[in-house]
Amino acid sequence: MKHITQEELAIVLNNHKKCIESGYKEGKRADLSDADLIGTDLKGANLIMANLEGAYLTNANLRGAYLAEAKLIRANLIGANLRGAYLAEAYLAKANLSGANLVWANLSGANLSGANLIGANLVGANLSGADLTGANLTGTCLDTNKE
Repeated sequence: MKHITQEELAIVLNNHKKCIESGYKEGKRADLSDADLIGTDLKGANLIMANLEGAYLTNANLRGAYLAEAKLIRANLIGANLRGAYLAEAYLAKANLSGANLVWANLSGANLSGANLIGANLVGANLSGADLTGANLTGTCLDTNKE
């Protein structure tokens, strides 16, 4: 696990923003693989196509974050707040999302194969076309009458 300071994270996010806005001509795509981001506030962050493979995002705030096509394979998202996050086509294979808040998250086309979703809240989540092969959905809340 690599420790990332707030200053280093700000630089990575700024470079990623430049990369996306310039059509990959400037800046650098975010590589936060295996990073210690436990409890980090990434609310509304644009992490489209970022590499977060194996990242430690336990209890992180990713509410409304844009994570389309992001690589979150084996990421630890225990108790993370992903309410309203955009995770379309994201790679979440073998990710640990136990107890995560995924209310109104867009997971369309996401790869959740082998993911741990024990106790996750998926109320109102868009799972159309998502791959849930081998995912553990024990205790997952999908009831549209609860939130």
